[in-house]
Amino acid sequence: MFARTLAAAFLAIVTLTATAQTEMSRPKITGISHLAVYTSDPAATEHYYKDIIGASKQPDPENPAGVRYALSATQFVEVLPLPAGAGINRLDHTAYNVSNVERMLKYLAARGWKTPSLAMRGSDGSKWFTVLDPEGNKVEFVQPPAHPKAPDAPNAIGTHIIHVGIMVHSREQEDTFYRNILGFRPYWFGGMQEGKLDWVSQQVPDGHDWLEYMLTSGPSGSGIPATMTQRQLGVLDHLSIGVKSVDVAYKVLEAGNRLTGRHDAHTQIGRDGKGQFNLYDPDDIRLELMNFHATENPCCSPFTAEDPSE
Repeated sequence: MFARTLAAAFLAIVTLTATAQTEMSRPKITGISHLAVYTSDPAATEHYYKDIIGASKQPDPENPAGVRYALSATQFVEVLPLPAGAGINRLDHTAYNVSNVERMLKYLAARGWKTPSLAMRGSDGSKWFTVLDPEGNKVEFVQPPAHPKAPDAPNAIGTHIIHVGIMVHSREQEDTFYRNILGFRPYWFGGMQEGKLDWVSQQVPDGHDWLEYMLTSGPSGSGIPATMTQRQLGVLDHLSIGVKSVDVAYKVLEAGNRLTGRHDAHTQIGRDGKGQFNLYDPDDIRLELMNFHATENPCCSPFTAEDPSE
């Protein structure tokens, strides 16, 4: 009897150890790498990201047909040619920086997620691979090069992409990937009206950048609702650059005659209590300038993790 009990205890210890090792095998997900978008007018898009946002134009190590507009050594907007049949969609993928891309690939495969057999390697020494999330959105994991170079972007309105947002139909379905498997942590949630949930934010597990579910009232399942316009979709699929003061950033854009194209009429305080100002690229992808920290109390829920910073 004693031997049987001892064997059961040993098996339990082995099982717990194996589980812990599986959980520990996930490499660090440290923050946002980039948002990849399509352009129907490369010249207009270059003017927007280079002259208005102030990013540095660079070749694309992942795709020779693409262009990068870099804000820092490890964060950028990737702009790709508009593919045939894209319809109103202008988002190709979101991407996150990881400490070890091969380990991330093995980790996801071990958890039963469909992955490619190998990671890709860019001309700059970076490595990456792409998977689909539960609603079919492309998600890329990137290991930056060993010695990434800071871009020449002295006029960048900000240098830190603090969050990206994607259209989401089912919070519960997406959570099975981002929270249960990847370990993203709750940050804040809210809505335009009390009692209605529109936005759910969760930070990467090893940093403070976050992913924002932009919940849609369209039909359940994946895909773009038939009634949605390109402009509406561009509001949902977006990126955000953190700044100390949105009001100061607005004045810099105004003084430099950089407020061309489509943008909000003025700065505002969002429902999360943070200052914000929205600009839109020529294909309607929204770029949200946002204060790192709230200046008013947020609606709907408290913040449950530290804010990102410069």
